Amino acid sequence: MRSDRQRLLDVIEAVEEIEKYADRGKQVFEADDLLQTFIVHHIQILGEACRSISPELTANNPQVPWSKIVGMRHILVHHYFRIDVDAVWNAVENEIPTKNAIFSK
Repeated sequence: MRSDRQRLLDVIEAVEEIEKYADRGKQVFEADDLLQTFIVHHIQILGEACRSISPELTANNPQVPWSKIVGMRHILVHHYFRIDVDAVWNAVENEIPTKNAIFSK
C-alpha cells in the first residue's frame, strides 16, 4: 500500500503535468482531443490519489476540498462518453491549485 507521502507526490506530479499543457489555453484544449484526454487522465490520477489518502490526513486538512476532487474523478471515470470539456477546463483554471500554491503551504 502506498503511503500518504507517495499519494501527495502523485498529486503534485499530476498538477505539474496539467500545468505543462494547460498553458496552451482553452482554445487549444477545446480543439485538441489528445490534449483533452491527457488532462482528463491527470485529473483522474489527482482524484485517485486524493481518494486513497488517509482519513487522518484529510481530517487534518479540511481546507482541501477532498470530496470535490474525488467527485470530479468519479464523474470523469464513469461518464467518459459524456465528459463536459467546459467543466474540465473550469476545473483546470479555477479548482486545481498550481504547483507553486501546493508548495507554498
